Amino acid sequence: MANGPVRVRFCPSPTGNPHVGLVRTALFNWAFARHHGGTLVFRIEDTDAARDSEESYNQLLDSLRWLGLDWDEGPEVGGPHAPYRQSQRMDIYADVAKKLQDAGHAYDCFCTAVELEARRDAARAAGKPSGYDGTCRNLSAERIERYRAEGRPAIVRFRMPDGPITFTDLVRGELTFTQDNVPDFGIVRANGAPLYTLVNPVDDALMEITHVLRGEDLLSSTPRQIALYKALMELGIAKSVPQFGHLPYVMGEGNKKLSKRDPESSLNLYRERGFLPEGLLNYLSLLGWSLSEDRDIFSMEEMVAAFDITGVNANPARFDLKKCEHINATHLRELDVKDFIEACGPWLKAPHAPWRPEAFDRAAFEEIAPHAQTRLTVLSDITANVDFLFLDQPVEDEASWAKAMKGEPVALLTTARAKLADTDWNAEALKNAVLAAGEEHGLKLGKAQAPVRVAVTGRTVGLPLFESLEVLGRDRTLSRIDAALAKLAA
Repeated sequence: MANGPVRVRFCPSPTGNPHVGLVRTALFNWAFARHHGGTLVFRIEDTDAARDSEESYNQLLDSLRWLGLDWDEGPEVGGPHAPYRQSQRMDIYADVAKKLQDAGHAYDCFCTAVELEARRDAARAAGKPSGYDGTCRNLSAERIERYRAEGRPAIVRFRMPDGPITFTDLVRGELTFTQDNVPDFGIVRANGAPLYTLVNPVDDALMEITHVLRGEDLLSSTPRQIALYKALMELGIAKSVPQFGHLPYVMGEGNKKLSKRDPESSLNLYRERGFLPEGLLNYLSLLGWSLSEDRDIFSMEEMVAAFDITGVNANPARFDLKKCEHINATHLRELDVKDFIEACGPWLKAPHAPWRPEAFDRAAFEEIAPHAQTRLTVLSDITANVDFLFLDQPVEDEASWAKAMKGEPVALLTTARAKLADTDWNAEALKNAVLAAGEEHGLKLGKAQAPVRVAVTGRTVGLPLFESLEVLGRDRTLSRIDAALAKLAA
């Protein structure tokens, strides 16, 4: 893949909450670096003071730590190319921009926004490309001085070379961009602030990045950056042009590109619901790549061992929340039960838990946990599955009550209570007691246990009933059946 050690980078902007598309990009870069024994550089592109925030910066670091995507160079780690925040590298960009101008690779452009728009409109009307037309490319010294005397502001534009630009994309194969479609572009604003088109390639060059793996939305900027890399090589700033691989779009509902504004794109949503990092990453890795045709569930170690960027599919990938949940549920079931118990911890405490803190019985939870583990999709599901153990009274779900208390529930519950009161308190004996009660009333076990379940847990669905009764205990079980009988008699 490269002549020397692999060096890739993940370089988000600290604007808003991290989203799943960003995480997918980070994951593929991380897996690529780890597969090749290379280096992952974590760089923060924070040159947009109006949109960047320290809160978002901290969220980015916290999110990568939560996901387990470690980096080799970058914030909190350091490295030979520090600093790794672009806002702290402005002197570097100014110096490179000056060197590009001095060498003739860039020039001052005095065109106003009004003039540019008028020329773009004219080009469109004539059916021609509407990019920059090169008006300021070869201005005379006299014209430049006159513009400056008039106080005209100037941006700095990079001078694109003549002819097409061809490169081999690691995902899409050979691509060619003609000169008409890649006009000269701005690299420094009129106020002296560097643009993404300059700072991104400059940092990649100085940090010796060998592979750029990023989203398809940035594909159109690649020929411009390749030209800039070559100019930087002439100046001795870059050693080589990195290889590019553009990852497919992630599509949401309605076959539209998943947007930051789509609820299911927010990483915070998955953290709040209690997805496991490995479950979420497993699913995100499937958005454009697969370990094998017949296997969707795997560990990150297995992904690293198998990951091949040339195996990424160029076609758009559709985000499927149901499949994401299914994969997460599988990872939950594969946890060691001790790890499962610890993972549930945050949801068993305020403000997540609906019971009083002192009502929580860890021993009871540890006893019921293996049964809960097979039922959960996400960790936040745990509270609704075990709340009957720690609440003074079960949840009052009227829909469940109406569904279960049909026919002659008083007679069934009365018989079931008597048999439960007179049996050994273990799951098998409790099942036999309810089964016997049902037989007396001409009911199979499923019909017989429904009123008991709702009387004791408040819901028609939940953890295995008889294991739940065993943990709840004789006194509390019988007390709840008595309360249900009283309600039915009222």
